[in-house]
Amino acid sequence: MRHVYIRGIMGFIWLAAAVISGVSHNFEMAALYGVLGGLFLSSSYFIRK
Repeated sequence: MRHVYIRGIMGFIWLAAAVISGVSHNFEMAALYGVLGGLFLSSSYFIRK
């Protein structure tokens, strides 16, 4: 169960990095970080189910 929490935390960290990159107008990296955050959060969601 611990790996679900770690993946969720990592997902939120990647999404925070996406927001920070978007604010600094680095949209390519913001898109990459957003995809990575979404992948981490979706994997933790589907593992939990």
